[in-house]
Amino acid sequence: MTTTTRVQVGSGPETIRVLKAALVDELLPDTYVSGGALVHMETISGGQTSPAADEDSPLPVTASPLTPSTLAGLLAEHAYVYRMRSRKDGAGGVETYEEEVTPPREILSSVLAGKTWPGVPTLRGVIGAPVLRRDGTLLQHPGYDPATGLYLAAKVALPPVPDAPSAEQVHAARDFLLNRLLRDFPWASEADRANYLALLATPILRHYTRSLTPFALIDATMPASGKSILTGGPGMLYGQRVMPWAYAEEELRKSITAVFAEQVGVVVWDNLAEGTVIDSPTLALLVTAGVWSDRQLGASRNIATVNDRLWMATGNNLQVGGDMASRTVRVHLDPNMPRPEQRDQSRFGIPHLDQWITVPANQLTVLWHLLILVLDWTGHGAPRAATVSMRQFTPWAQSLGGFLAHHHVDGFLANAADIRDIDEDESRWRAFLSCWHGQHGSAPMTAADLRRSGEPSRVGFDEHDSWDGQFITTATGRMPNALALGRLLTGQIGRWRGDYVIRSAKNDRGDRNTFWVESHGSLTPQNR
Repeated sequence: MTTTTRVQVGSGPETIRVLKAALVDELLPDTYVSGGALVHMETISGGQTSPAADEDSPLPVTASPLTPSTLAGLLAEHAYVYRMRSRKDGAGGVETYEEEVTPPREILSSVLAGKTWPGVPTLRGVIGAPVLRRDGTLLQHPGYDPATGLYLAAKVALPPVPDAPSAEQVHAARDFLLNRLLRDFPWASEADRANYLALLATPILRHYTRSLTPFALIDATMPASGKSILTGGPGMLYGQRVMPWAYAEEELRKSITAVFAEQVGVVVWDNLAEGTVIDSPTLALLVTAGVWSDRQLGASRNIATVNDRLWMATGNNLQVGGDMASRTVRVHLDPNMPRPEQRDQSRFGIPHLDQWITVPANQLTVLWHLLILVLDWTGHGAPRAATVSMRQFTPWAQSLGGFLAHHHVDGFLANAADIRDIDEDESRWRAFLSCWHGQHGSAPMTAADLRRSGEPSRVGFDEHDSWDGQFITTATGRMPNALALGRLLTGQIGRWRGDYVIRSAKNDRGDRNTFWVESHGSLTPQNR
């Protein structure tokens, strides 16, 4: 037996007290408390050593909740649990002896039933790569970090990163990342490259910036442009889970809740159907929630989990809608050629990057250079881009904007207007209000009157639609009835769509709402 810790148990109540006290006294190694429950860090056997960029890349360890069965196994592995028994000896007397035992399941269940574990270290998360602590120091030693409550389960064995990188190291890091790793992607603009580098560094800086992280949309005009390689970059460094897009809200919610039980830093919805409109209220809530709360799958209790993931989606010519436009960072690729897969790889800074990034030694190279740039930024006071704003994500945007500006990377978030252009919801309403204003000016109308004006007129066998197909429709593509139209209009009052906005007031009798459209160009300076 290699274990040395001895635990003597007795009756049922005594065994419960003894085992609970032993667990608090760190009887079992790598045991922590998370959400009131004990968890044990375990190495995962049989995982893929070099998954493709568009496949799951889990972390090498997992935090498994302690159950009666797992506790029994851990006690057998790390302790000698025994009770004293008596028996007759050869001379007719009584002798006592030790009997190794596994406590009954109901006893182990009682031991684990409590939610209070004083003295047991708190596990706040499992990470796959070094991160900046809130004081600006780098958490880079594998294992549990008492200062943050994080457990570093490094995917690659990284040598110590210097607190103050030399000028030569910083120059080499910039040259590698910008002129080799990212050089040959068909970025639609410099903003797309800058946005991607910000996303690549985000998991390292999340705890330091204490900020929410926007949704990342990586799309292209053509297949084989390199989208999955870009998501695989952070995924390979921080651990990733690749999932199919759930087009139903309930299924999307369930998949989000399920993935929170996995130890990954990046979640990717890969290869959405071409032209998909991402307008999910569930996703909009997710990216603005510091904590995700939902009913635990297969159980009746709710769970609350810190939202510490980077959420990404890939596809071709994707659109956003609803509230997602202001919560999304876009990285757009445009190879501007019919067959991007036939590009000459021999001329690339890193040929066959999709295979190269799956090699652990190469992942180490990327991570090392990225950390060098981060520590050079913090070493110079971590300057922020004070003029950058992005609603709930302004702390993230100012920190990452400052990081990029420090390293002379231009264009960060300069393509924000492009997000509005692919905002399907914005485009529909802007076209509708423009057409409405063009036909009726600012004349007040009831929803019923407006609805009637949207009906095509008939002249003989010909049908004429004066709205040219721009009348607002329901989610199913149908023209709403007057009641539904009134609700839609009420939900848009005061919200500018381009240069147009809906206003509302009661009619002369005071029994109906009327609506009209104002144009920014027609307002007086006092009313603007």
